[in-house]
Amino acid sequence: MKAASDVCLQALDAAFLKRRENHMQNTELLLKELTLEEKCALLSGAETFKTRGMPEHGIPQIWLSDGPHGLRKQAGESDHLGLNPSVPATCFPTASAVANSWDAALGEEIGAALGEEAAAQEVSVVLGPGLNMKRNPLCGRSFEYFSEDPYLAGKLAAGYIRGIQSKGVAACPKHFAVNSQETRRMASDSIVDERTLREIYLTGFEIAVKEGHPRSIMSSYNLVNGTYANENKHLLMEILRGEWGFDGAVITDWGGSNDHALGVRNGSTLEMPAPGGDSVRELLAAVESGKISESDIDARLSELLPLVFDTKAALDAAPREFDAAAHHALARRAAEESLVLLKNEGSLLPLAAGSKVAVIGDFAKNPRYQGAGSSMVNSTQVDVLLDKLIDSELNVIGYQQGFDRHGKPDAALQKSACELATQADTVILCMGLDEIAESEGLDRSNLRLAQNQVDLLQAVAAVNPKIVVVLYSGSVVETPWLDNCPVVRRLRRSGGGGRRCGCTDRQGQSLRQAGRNMAVGLRRRTQRRRLCHPPQDRGVPRGAVHRLPLLYHGGKSCALPVWLWHELHDVCVQRYGRR
Repeated sequence: MKAASDVCLQALDAAFLKRRENHMQNTELLLKELTLEEKCALLSGAETFKTRGMPEHGIPQIWLSDGPHGLRKQAGESDHLGLNPSVPATCFPTASAVANSWDAALGEEIGAALGEEAAAQEVSVVLGPGLNMKRNPLCGRSFEYFSEDPYLAGKLAAGYIRGIQSKGVAACPKHFAVNSQETRRMASDSIVDERTLREIYLTGFEIAVKEGHPRSIMSSYNLVNGTYANENKHLLMEILRGEWGFDGAVITDWGGSNDHALGVRNGSTLEMPAPGGDSVRELLAAVESGKISESDIDARLSELLPLVFDTKAALDAAPREFDAAAHHALARRAAEESLVLLKNEGSLLPLAAGSKVAVIGDFAKNPRYQGAGSSMVNSTQVDVLLDKLIDSELNVIGYQQGFDRHGKPDAALQKSACELATQADTVILCMGLDEIAESEGLDRSNLRLAQNQVDLLQAVAAVNPKIVVVLYSGSVVETPWLDNCPVVRRLRRSGGGGRRCGCTDRQGQSLRQAGRNMAVGLRRRTQRRRLCHPPQDRGVPRGAVHRLPLLYHGGKSCALPVWLWHELHDVCVQRYGRR
């Protein structure tokens, strides 16, 4: 007898297939009445996170939103960097954390919650999950990705996709493909042989596509064997569509379109964010010159329009509210199931009720539970470890910051922490990577914790050796200090759900050790400066303003991370041959 969940899933699939059949028929009729210019216009965005709509033809405009571990629908002026605030949403544990659960069913639950919140906020496409391979431990964006193991990444991603799309919303796994670093990510060329490509970099995506059936996928910025991923026929046409049977829309990463016409010819559907009329003119000229054909345009619209119609219909019928408390409880459970106990010498954990505990470390009071930038969620609720410890059966005798969060030595903070440690039975020391350790667009320079944290650990160990280190890290870290503490508990980026202080999972068994070596990530706090000069002063042709939406939107100056200038410079040199 089939499980009820399987029956429901089959019913949803049947309903989707029926709607899709109707929308494909509508698409065929539309292709006969749309002008070539109108067709070309539909293949690029109208705003930062919105597609073009054509009400006169019954084609609605839809929203896309960041969402690897929580929805980031911006309330005001939109940007893809996380500079402006977003609508409150549940911050779930990041992919790097959930990977430690080894539980695809849990991923599907999280995906369903993401889909429900997206539908409530009228978002048609959730830009996630991320399943890039962690081939570079220094990658600044590792926290968004599941694993260095393609099988694990693919299985978890497929779960997320099924969950998201069960609510009528489209998932958009990213970044396809061979994208393992942030340094020069818009200009780097990933040279890889076919066997390595298949066995390492594509396996996760293959599993996600074949088992999750995503309705869209995002291409990466980089070149692959000399050709931009967004224009790569081998990736997009021969493998993704030809071999795996993908029939959805390929969406560029924001600002990741280089030759739009070549992209359309080779399988790229939608150019984002908002390239303006230049994109339309480029496609029209390409058809006129014979570089591409109108049938190429039609093929891409046959991928895009059913996505638009189907998701819009689902959202129109969806409620505009979600159970924030229930979703927070799910985020908390996911965080608990994703914790890893790295070390527990002498069975120091679990701590006995009434034990005198000193809590030390800035992260206990100001936790790092997610990265920044394009994936930064305006969390509906955050559980803080210090608060939860105070409310527990433990006797928390005090809290000390212990160290400067950003690595500056501070003897006074260290002294106060050591004084508190002498009064406790056990010290809970919260260490980790801060906001400037990693960043989208910038890779780490080393794998070490800040030296002031290591110095504090050694100083505390000298006065009280019973130390439980709670490690807040979103990426792999060196642990030469491991002998200074009997207990280490790893908190990957755990989302707004926070975490408990025990050492067992919900079945009462020791937390599994298998995921302890997984490379995971945390975002760097990007330093920003105001750019108030026209883009042509940086060597970008005046006519290319709309082709570089990362620089300007609507002709206005905007605040950008310092690192982005380097990326844009690389792109401009490649595209225009100018410095």
